[in-house]
Amino acid sequence: MLCSFKISTAWSCAWCLNPQADKTFSTGLSRRVIVTDAVTGRRATYLAGSDVLAQQFALRAPVLFNGCRSGEIFSIDLRQRDRGRSHGWKTSRFFQESAITSVQLLQDENYLLAADMLGKIKLWDIRVKRTVKQYEGHHNEYAYLPIHVNEPEGLLLAVGQDCYTRLWSLQDSCLLRTIPSPHPAGKDSIPNVVFSPQLGGSRGLPGLLMAVRHDLYYYTYNKDYQDGLTLEGQC
Repeated sequence: MLCSFKISTAWSCAWCLNPQADKTFSTGLSRRVIVTDAVTGRRATYLAGSDVLAQQFALRAPVLFNGCRSGEIFSIDLRQRDRGRSHGWKTSRFFQESAITSVQLLQDENYLLAADMLGKIKLWDIRVKRTVKQYEGHHNEYAYLPIHVNEPEGLLLAVGQDCYTRLWSLQDSCLLRTIPSPHPAGKDSIPNVVFSPQLGGSRGLPGLLMAVRHDLYYYTYNKDYQDGLTLEGQC
């Protein structure tokens, strides 16, 4: 074990892969963010106005993006020293209408996807703090649900509270496919999914894995076909 820390009521966490802070991880707590050096144990605390439910570090700079229960999305540049109550350390700050459940930076790190508990998934241009796309059809009222991005295939994926998995085109925000769960819908049977551009290894084809209860299903994907995803089997 590299390190062990006691932290109460943690909602989210993220590890920094930028070389300037690659021994650092963050924890989203109730009304604060703690950034910890995993080697020395040194901590920096940033006060927030709400529970921090989602986090992701950028790769090109030691900047941490946070999504809050209040709907606020803000970033922290770890190179800045000010951590006071004035919130001057927030390098960017914008809002959605409900609690943020997931944040995902795109590869160029100028755009950020955010999902909330009203079922809204929005693409933000961080430079101008403005929504540039919205992905319609996601269903969420109160659940802590992630979103998944596969940029090589140009896909956004999310599983809703209705247990349907939806795929959108990242480029034009069109809903491409809606996949019902193989099991009856219920609070305790919301599927977990992961998309791979090379399912099964370096020679594999793009595909989706879906875990529901004790079962695992896999779907092959071909963007040239109208159906897009085809159920191939159950593990």
